[in-house]
Amino acid sequence: MTQVRSARFRKRDNPEQVKPTTIVNVGSMDYTLYLVVVILVCIGVIMVFSASYVTAAREIRFRQDAFHFLRQGALMATIGFIVMNIAANFSYIRYRPWAKLLYLATAGLVIFVIFFGIEVGGATRWMYIPGTSFRFQPSEIAKVAMIFIIAWMADEYKDALRSWVGFIIFCMVAGFMSLLVLRTGFSTGLIVTIIGFGMIFIASPHIMRFVVLGAGGVAGAAAFIMTGAAFRVERVAAWQDPWAYFDRTGFQIVQSLYAIASGGLFGLGIGNSRQATFVPEAHNDIIFAIIAEELGLVGAGMVMLLFGIFIWRGIKIALNAPDTFSAMVAIGIVFAIAFQAIINIAVVTNSIPNTGVTLPFISYGGTSLVVSMAMAGVLLNISRYSKERAAT
Repeated sequence: MTQVRSARFRKRDNPEQVKPTTIVNVGSMDYTLYLVVVILVCIGVIMVFSASYVTAAREIRFRQDAFHFLRQGALMATIGFIVMNIAANFSYIRYRPWAKLLYLATAGLVIFVIFFGIEVGGATRWMYIPGTSFRFQPSEIAKVAMIFIIAWMADEYKDALRSWVGFIIFCMVAGFMSLLVLRTGFSTGLIVTIIGFGMIFIASPHIMRFVVLGAGGVAGAAAFIMTGAAFRVERVAAWQDPWAYFDRTGFQIVQSLYAIASGGLFGLGIGNSRQATFVPEAHNDIIFAIIAEELGLVGAGMVMLLFGIFIWRGIKIALNAPDTFSAMVAIGIVFAIAFQAIINIAVVTNSIPNTGVTLPFISYGGTSLVVSMAMAGVLLNISRYSKERAAT
């Protein structure tokens, strides 16, 4: 039995299978997906400015500059477009040999942040880029590292998930990074966990194992929240009745719900938000509430539709990917963007407890925006190697 299990956790015999140029012809990228990303980022730059210009003009820390967030957002969007276009034209297969190094390097950066990170807003998630005054979040890079390491393992050890040994090893790799990121913040750690174990679920031929794992995971998450720090317990209570905690943890969600309710069908118009000056982090975690207030149900619905199109095109790219590695990378990117968007919108509408997750491509945040656009670029590159094109 040991010999059978070890045989199942062996490398594939034909390394030439990973060369996309031997499988398909390189063609044009998925321009529908590209256009969706461009529209979402443009909406983000405009809405971040609309949600922040009053606060920025009042605050001394922003030098009373109403255009502070507009300039910063436009700069990071420009960098993001450059990175996305480079990634879209850089063969995805070249990332494969670096998957292990990226995973280990990212783990090292996250550990560094745990002990020596910069505290902002009560959370220690940032570190400075050496030699500059710019800071970034290694936890955002952890999403990419998780995607590539699980995709590499699923491709390198194709039969490993048929055995319990292989399944446990996959879960240990995903769990280690997840636990590290959870130390820096529950919300990002949750996304990284969903990416890792979601990809393992897709690659595994044994669904019942995830019933046990899922039950244990839900029980563990519940125990972590209810027996953890007092603020986590209070967040759950505020989710159940935010008005009872209006002066504390419920304040942000109450203001968010007021913003959504006042938007009506067509909204109050861009720049006319009444709640932007009341909602904490209106330009960041709660930006969707300002979109609903200023653009109404129609505008908020259009944003959700754009994310739906992104998910649809991403799944289509994964299904038509030429090999296991590219298919797993594609589905991992879809998980990263889709679940982050779903969780953000669910928090803003008080469908789940407040977690502090940004809305991809839209919320203010340099690292999050650039990393999201880089992942979109990799997905666009994979779309150039579609199996459909090989058949024509």
